[in-house]
Amino acid sequence: MAVDKQKLQPGAQNQPSTSGEHDGLSADELFSHGKGLTYDDFIILPGYIDFQASEVDLESNVTRNIRIKRPLVSSPMDTVTEWKMAVYLALLGGIGIIHYNNSIDAQVEHVRKVKRFENGFIIDPVVLSPNHTVSDVDAIKREHGFSGIPITEDGTLGSKLVGIVTNRDIDFEKDRSRPLSEVMTKDLITAKEGVTLREANQILKASKKGKLPVVDDQFRLVALLSRRDLLTNKDFPYASKSSGKQLLVGAAVSTRQEDRERIEALVDAGVDVLLIDSAQGYSSYQIETIKFIKHRYPGVDVVAGNVVTTEQSRALIEAGADSLRVGMGPGSICITQTMMAVGRPQATAVYKCAKFAREYGIPVIADGGIQGIGHIAKALAIGAGAVMAGYLLAGTAESPGEYFYENGVRVKRYRGMASVEAMSAGGGKRYMSEDSKVIVPQGVSGTVPDRGSLVDYVPYLMKGLQQAFQDMGVRNVAELHDSLYSGRLRFEQRTFAAQAEGTVHSLHSFSPPKFGRIQVDAF
Repeated sequence: MAVDKQKLQPGAQNQPSTSGEHDGLSADELFSHGKGLTYDDFIILPGYIDFQASEVDLESNVTRNIRIKRPLVSSPMDTVTEWKMAVYLALLGGIGIIHYNNSIDAQVEHVRKVKRFENGFIIDPVVLSPNHTVSDVDAIKREHGFSGIPITEDGTLGSKLVGIVTNRDIDFEKDRSRPLSEVMTKDLITAKEGVTLREANQILKASKKGKLPVVDDQFRLVALLSRRDLLTNKDFPYASKSSGKQLLVGAAVSTRQEDRERIEALVDAGVDVLLIDSAQGYSSYQIETIKFIKHRYPGVDVVAGNVVTTEQSRALIEAGADSLRVGMGPGSICITQTMMAVGRPQATAVYKCAKFAREYGIPVIADGGIQGIGHIAKALAIGAGAVMAGYLLAGTAESPGEYFYENGVRVKRYRGMASVEAMSAGGGKRYMSEDSKVIVPQGVSGTVPDRGSLVDYVPYLMKGLQQAFQDMGVRNVAELHDSLYSGRLRFEQRTFAAQAEGTVHSLHSFSPPKFGRIQVDAF
């Protein structure tokens, strides 16, 4: 039998066959059978590789007007995203969405901390007052491992700086009840607000001090620079920044009338993206909120949702949405589909909504069900511009809350915003319930394992994602989406047996990878 050499040319498997002799299914064929599919229900067939994984560009639109270098968004949950998560995720190329399970002032302060952040500066230093004692410094050293403490008039950041206490002030002090006013250094070397990292470093070197307080024109403490932090400071080449060179940050708001005040305060604080946090986004309340924001603050992008159908997507796009958040019930702590009997399997929802929104130039964020690198790759491969992660990021050092041990495992608490605990604290605003006396939970509370710092974890996820793109034979997100909609990207459904075969099996024991469970990352 003669071989058609044309079919064996490099890259031929990346081209749709005109003879019908190609493997797998197109995305349209995969999602046209009327069955809702999750990420684990399908696999992507490999493409042709003629480039290194390091050449893959992961930059993508998270909204109509905002691009980020890494397609990762943190969920607006009170056990996931506050200022520290938002800062470090932005430094690493993603973007964080500050939750609203707090007061307006508290949420605004989180946003301001992100916008004020400069790499190398401590914007929330531990501060004491002159009336505190040496033993208070001892307690801070035991808990945090440092003892260079700025002293302000009332012991808070933003009040007048009056001194600083370091080891040399207290190491040989026998009376640990002595007030800091009697031992602190009052002859201070400071830097003015607005100083650059390079300038501050020069001041530190010249002064031979370990700490450098940064003060405003009225000598009020605004930040602190540490010699130790300078030595360990990392470069962040993929940082998500605005045109003003500040880190990008988003914030969640509800559709309730009282949140109009919250919206105004967040915009005044410099928020880049407002996310309307509704479990079911197809409502007159959300449409009114989108129109209000776009009319009053046209320069602020709006992420609308959540949606899972094209009908929902059309309504929010027509109202002015700049991005769609897709997902209803797929999160690890979400029980909406069980309790409410409403929702949609996540892969089907992402594909249908992304394909529709693409016609309007609107990106979608796949929210929920992301358990590892493979799920991120699949979400992007079926049309998402970025993924939103809760479970994946909740156990990191930058997420809110303290670590503790549960059955010998170091964990952090993680709760759905529709859990009884979160709703009692204000999370119920995303669910349209008028009766606060009766709470019907759509989420649960639990724990997640320690994943270490984002500084190590996110590069691991993104390196794996680059390798997944390489296996698919695409160099960037735009090329991936072109392959998806042209039919060049091929898929195949997986049986339960195929899913079991595709991960660890038949071993007596094995060592999982450093950052999580290989069972889910392999799907």
